[in-house]
Amino acid sequence: MDIKLQKKLLYRSSWRVCLIGTWSVLGGYGEAMCTSWGEERCTSISGGRRGKGVVLHSWLFVLLLFSALLGQASPQCPDSCHCAWDTATVHCSDTGLREIPEGIPPETVYLHLERNYIRSIPETAFSDLVHLRDLYLSHNRIDSLASGALRHLGSELRLLDLSHNQLKQASREEFGSTRAKMRLYHNPWHCDCTLQELMENLNLEPETVNGIMCESSVRGVGEGSRWEDPGSQGEHAGQSLVKLLDSGVNFCSLQRKTTDVAMLVTMFVWFFMVIVYVVYYVRQNQAEARRHLEYLKSLPSPRKTPTETDTLSTGF
Repeated sequence: MDIKLQKKLLYRSSWRVCLIGTWSVLGGYGEAMCTSWGEERCTSISGGRRGKGVVLHSWLFVLLLFSALLGQASPQCPDSCHCAWDTATVHCSDTGLREIPEGIPPETVYLHLERNYIRSIPETAFSDLVHLRDLYLSHNRIDSLASGALRHLGSELRLLDLSHNQLKQASREEFGSTRAKMRLYHNPWHCDCTLQELMENLNLEPETVNGIMCESSVRGVGEGSRWEDPGSQGEHAGQSLVKLLDSGVNFCSLQRKTTDVAMLVTMFVWFFMVIVYVVYYVRQNQAEARRHLEYLKSLPSPRKTPTETDTLSTGF
């Protein structure tokens, strides 16, 4: 065979696209549609029928099928957010959000929620984001985390940024068992035993760990009664929590001592009130008894009649 003819046949066969589908229109005819750049014949699977209407319907069916599949494959992006599907990134920064937006795609890997007005994180805010790796929540107004709010985050989470918020207290129940790197600096933390136990179990980012400052702290035994100066922030206010723990400060020990002192004071007050009540009760009873005796003494004695006197003297 001629070489040019072979190349020509190879060229023509390489550009041929055959798409075989089942198409049912009122009669249920199966069609095979072939297109090529050369002269080709299209024959029907059911008997050799060929018609422009069937070909047009077949193309329409294919387009509708592809559009439906494309619509199912492309998740919706939340309002006020920008989604980059190629990197599975959702950008919701600087959009004035006051709460975690709904409808975040479950395939999200990187979620940016910085510089908004979010105040709290509900328990189910991230329950569907099992593939999330980086979660940025810095520069918001978050002051509370629901119990288990971060527990639903999957094991793929690598970074959780909660810096520059209004967090004062947190516990292990809120963070769950995540081992992601944490950014918790620039929050008005109240340093106590609960926060100490939390920090000892979290994977804090080394570069920012010294920025976790105590705006207030639990008061020790030597700081006086907690009711004397409610505005006092404690002797460790304004110091780095990590540096305090490294220097040997144990907030759990301080809290236990403070609790013991408070318990002793409470017991003393309770016993004092009981004693005062008993003394008052006894004195009231004594006063009532004296008044009753005085009343009995003030009563006139009964006079005896002559008949009663004779009876008493004679015995009859």
